[in-house]
Amino acid sequence: MTKAKGGCLCGRHRYAVTAEPIRTTICHCRFCQRATGVAYMVQPVFAAADFAMLTGPAQTYTHLSEGSGKEVYVHFCAACGTKLYLTFQRFPGFVGLYRGTFDNPNWFAVTPETSKHIFLGQAQQGTVIPAGVNCFMEHAAQSDGTAIAPTVFDSARTIRGN
Repeated sequence: MTKAKGGCLCGRHRYAVTAEPIRTTICHCRFCQRATGVAYMVQPVFAAADFAMLTGPAQTYTHLSEGSGKEVYVHFCAACGTKLYLTFQRFPGFVGLYRGTFDNPNWFAVTPETSKHIFLGQAQQGTVIPAGVNCFMEHAAQSDGTAIAPTVFDSARTIRGN
């Protein structure tokens, strides 16, 4: 059963998801800043089995991640340029969607329990990090998959710049 749908700006590409996001990653790395044109990307992550393109295959740009050294695949509309979703060499079986491409980007909750902030070491000056959220200076796990302990602030923090 479809939970939500989304697509690109021109409507050429449509997708659907059949489950709630596994988690929502708020990424502050330079790649995500450049890819979105804003301070950070809000990326709900789904199991690949819970995601389907409804119309046409999107184009793919392959990028080598500076953070992991692994390939990141950016799937986008060649007609209007909208970036729709990411897939990852490092995390096979998962799809990260660009939240703003959902028809209703507020259909799922982003809470301290369901989200994490990564790459705070590259966050833009003035970015506010809420209290109670798992935060990481870089990735949340080492290259071998070993989890890194998060930092959780007891009050909101403003990034002062690097």
